[in-house]
Amino acid sequence: MKPVERSEILDYVTYEEKREGIRAAALKAKSVRRILVGEHFTFLFENRETVRYQVQEMMRVEKIVKEGDIQHELRTYNELLHPAGTLGCTLLIGIDGEAERDAKLKAWLGLNEHIYATMPDGSRVTPTWDARQVGDTRLSSVQYLTFAFGREPPAAIGIGLAGAEAETELSRSQQEALRADLRSD
Repeated sequence: MKPVERSEILDYVTYEEKREGIRAAALKAKSVRRILVGEHFTFLFENRETVRYQVQEMMRVEKIVKEGDIQHELRTYNELLHPAGTLGCTLLIGIDGEAERDAKLKAWLGLNEHIYATMPDGSRVTPTWDARQVGDTRLSSVQYLTFAFGREPPAAIGIGLAGAEAETELSRSQQEALRADLRSD
């Protein structure tokens, strides 16, 4: 998937004027790429539309106007886009209570090693992840994963870590969206 280019990014004032339509399209794209696994895990597979939206929202909220800062946001979020056959994914770990969140993020330090995707043929694909999101004693509640699926999307996403085991089968619409992204350049 090709990176989002600077020419595709609106200044935050123009974006604010067009935000309603852009936001609706981005949320629709996110909804079909969002996979809930168990009680605490949300896998959001990224594509150009979701990345562009995230850059625009950061510029809007932080009122970013300097070209260097815009380029920084583009570089940061474009890291989630990969060549055809590979998808970037943001894993959001949602735990409401601060004490419980802290305890689980410490206990789940090795979580990324237990994440998998089950392919239609029953084989499993494991992701690579951004080591910057994993501390020495605690996992960040946001993880950036990369899955090399090839041309076909997975049938399910799961976690095999003791105490956090869960698996979710992808719907037909989720598989179709990911298939299109896998084949996109």
